[in-house]
Amino acid sequence: MASEGFGSQLSHAIAATSPLCVGLDPSPALLNAWGLNDDAQALEAMGQTVIEAAQGVAAAIKPQVAYFERHGARGIAALESLLRLARSTGLLVIADAKRGDIDATMDAYGQAWIGDDAPLRADALTVMPYMGLGAMEAVFERAERHGAGIFCVVASSNREGRSIQTARGPHDSVEAMVLANLAQRNRDYCSRTGEMYGPFGAVVGATREAGDLDLGSLGGCFLVPGFGAQGASAEDVGVLFGSAPANSVLVNSSRAILSKGPDRGTIRAEISRQAELLNKALGG
Repeated sequence: MASEGFGSQLSHAIAATSPLCVGLDPSPALLNAWGLNDDAQALEAMGQTVIEAAQGVAAAIKPQVAYFERHGARGIAALESLLRLARSTGLLVIADAKRGDIDATMDAYGQAWIGDDAPLRADALTVMPYMGLGAMEAVFERAERHGAGIFCVVASSNREGRSIQTARGPHDSVEAMVLANLAQRNRDYCSRTGEMYGPFGAVVGATREAGDLDLGSLGGCFLVPGFGAQGASAEDVGVLFGSAPANSVLVNSSRAILSKGPDRGTIRAEISRQAELLNKALGG
């Protein structure tokens, strides 16, 4: 096992910089707004600019894998290069791939994304839980061994997902059951290692109503979409995550930052502005 797990790494990074995660979503519209072609070379150019602008201000960067996959092998090569670059600057890297399958398939996803020998090495990977968290043991165990993290979608920021996530089983909602499962995994991990935060995080959107999720029980970190262009303010984030422990909330912002390009200085100014708002809202 790595000397320090992902939860501790992320908490330290948030404390040293800010709760901001910069989403790298090179959509056709944004590439066009930057005056770039929609090709793999442009993906890499945009990514390099954003990574350089985020260094030392944001805690992490989150490439949305779909925007790279659509360009096939060249897009994946661009992503691989950007993952290496981001990690070399000290940014934590969250691969937003939202994988979700069973047994050997999840083990293969883990080999692709997690560990020193992974060709697409990231510090954390997003997953979908609806094949059952128990079916993902291979990727959970791999994350523990390599000091990496898993962010599991619990309560998303899009309205379409809420009817599934809030559906109730015999005793509780689906989202509450997923959160409880992650919390138990983190308790088990922390009892073995003595660390404050476990490596199993929850994706919880900032645009949702507070509801009855016990966010203070996770024992890990949160990845929070919905801030910025999707409508949630820093104050909304502060209210929703008021019960979360210090330095455990990582807030993603994509379009609101990327739309300031292509000038790196302008992008960095926006990253700094958002980081300051989030530090204030979350008590940083």
